Amino acid sequence: MTPPTRLLLLGAGRSASSLITYILRHAPAERWFLTVADAQPAHLAPVLAAHSQYARAVPCDAQNVAQLRQLVAEADVVISMLPAFLHPVVAQACLDFGRHLATASYVSPEVQALHAPAAAAGLVFLMECGLDPGLDHLSAMRAIAHIRARGGRLTAFASYCGGLLDPASEGDNPWRYKFTWNPRNVVLAGQSTAKYLQDNHLRVIPYQQLFARTEEIHVPGHGAFEGYANRDSLNYRAPYGLDDIPSIRRGTLRRPGYCAAWHALVRLGLTDDGVRLDNSAALTWHDVVAGYLPRWPAAGQSLAALTADYLGLDPHGPELERLVWLGIFEPKPVGRANATPAELLEHLLAGKWQLQPHDRDMIVMQHRFDFELGAESKRLTSSLVVLGDDALHTAMAKTVGLPLGMAVRRLARGEVAGRGVVIPTTADLYEPILDELATDYGIAFTEEETLVGPFPA
Repeated sequence: MTPPTRLLLLGAGRSASSLITYILRHAPAERWFLTVADAQPAHLAPVLAAHSQYARAVPCDAQNVAQLRQLVAEADVVISMLPAFLHPVVAQACLDFGRHLATASYVSPEVQALHAPAAAAGLVFLMECGLDPGLDHLSAMRAIAHIRARGGRLTAFASYCGGLLDPASEGDNPWRYKFTWNPRNVVLAGQSTAKYLQDNHLRVIPYQQLFARTEEIHVPGHGAFEGYANRDSLNYRAPYGLDDIPSIRRGTLRRPGYCAAWHALVRLGLTDDGVRLDNSAALTWHDVVAGYLPRWPAAGQSLAALTADYLGLDPHGPELERLVWLGIFEPKPVGRANATPAELLEHLLAGKWQLQPHDRDMIVMQHRFDFELGAESKRLTSSLVVLGDDALHTAMAKTVGLPLGMAVRRLARGEVAGRGVVIPTTADLYEPILDELATDYGIAFTEEETLVGPFPA
């Protein structure tokens, strides 16, 4: 009998629950055996107990290169949910041992450099198969293909995605936000300059202005959101076949009011990760914030009011309300020594923005496609909203893990046509994965097409 296909999952963090469940569901029929390698695998015992015939968990120090390479050597297909900076090491091991690789992370320059040798070896390094990147590629490429099949010519593309909270879980949190993925990435979001195209003009937003220049986004049935530009949107022209498109913009979604308050944190300097404060863990938040103001508050003077004056904020407005709610004006110890401001802020927010067991998160994604069809100008709006079940089985875990699991299923079957470094922008991936998401999990985009108007004579 042919031996089972050996799957290796590196990392079992907060986004891995749905991926593991998916693999275990299909392991008997697909003849898979799953090894989950994690720094602390004890939490996996209840999940894997009923599937010992198809899965095991092993301890793994991901920065122990020898141990990592040994695990890769024993696998057929490697799935990495490790931090992105470790993927070059994993990819090199996959190349050395002739193993396919799948991840939910962006293609880094180091991994892209392995494209030619991986392709020559007949290997697939399938990257960007999670949510964003991942589900955004799948859904956008299907819509673009359908528009072109009708004879449409695309003139503008905008895409937004956000990991948010189900309104029922927002409670009295004025930010209407909690962490559903890596907190550090949230705190450092946007620190590279954002670039996009608008009417064939390059638009550039430096980090210092990023959260002050937002766009209002409406999602049918779910109200208003605000979007800020994300990274370099120009990178998506070639993979999507949109080299000549006049306007392209990608962004991140938040609830209204979030960005203005975060902009205040940026202006204060509290998201800076480049300088260590040489602080003690007993230093208070009051003293940290006061240290960033032009003058120290006088005895009895409100630090919040002084901060509002410095930033030009309404002392009774919603931005300051959100800052007060965080507790940054209080004489509370920061709890970490010799930290950067961003590290202190992350530590603070980890307590304020932690999902509680009863909380449900919400993923929102929306694409807008403007296109010419004959003498008409049309817009296709494609929207997706996914709710989590609880703090473990989150919408984030579903929308990251399920597309990745489905891609791995096709990779293990030999159904992926490309070789080398591949992202899911081809029909052999986006058609079956989107169909499976809709049919088996109810994860499907709703589309609305509107007539913008005829072109002027």
